[in-house]
Amino acid sequence: MFGDSEEEHMDDRSQHGGRLRSFQHERGNWATYVYLPYEPEDVFLELLDELMRGAAAHGVPLIQADEFHISLSKTVVLRHHWIQPFVQSLRAGLAQCKRFVCSADKLKVYSNHEKTRTFLGMEVSVGHTQLLEVVKTVNETMEEFRLGTFYKDPSFHVSLAWCVGDFTGKLQEACLSELQSLVDGHEDGPFQISFNCKQFRCKTGNKVFLFPLH
Repeated sequence: MFGDSEEEHMDDRSQHGGRLRSFQHERGNWATYVYLPYEPEDVFLELLDELMRGAAAHGVPLIQADEFHISLSKTVVLRHHWIQPFVQSLRAGLAQCKRFVCSADKLKVYSNHEKTRTFLGMEVSVGHTQLLEVVKTVNETMEEFRLGTFYKDPSFHVSLAWCVGDFTGKLQEACLSELQSLVDGHEDGPFQISFNCKQFRCKTGNKVFLFPLH
């Protein structure tokens, strides 16, 4: 079905918990986004558990994210017959990108546009300029297919955990500084998520395409 099948693998995770879709699912429409993956280490997961317990003590019921990544596009809807040319366009643009390093270390609170979900994220502090260049390339493909481009002044981040409802005020006012102190006061020194950016991914429906960097 797809010309570069050796560069793809299947992902059948379909759990959404109590979250609401940002758009109505229709047969033949594939939710699609581009991202930089992060494979969590034990020390990260242990810290995240501490952060979630700290938030719960302030009445914020966070749930650990299913996977961890930096988004490089908005989630858009692709028709099935667009998938192959869309991926080919992305591959051509991203082929010019070089490997780089980025890191995240500052907690920040986010919400979706509808204010139906709240997220605790860790914002990128190193590598922002390089990520902007990647987004510029991804946006060119989005414009080619008349899809929504990424935010004009993005806050690149890894979503760590989420909850249903608008808890932005409670998280920011009640406990964000307390949670940041857990990050900064980690027993091995201030914690940061480090990325060796050598591969981007595009998920469309239950299929994931890989874009290695050189």
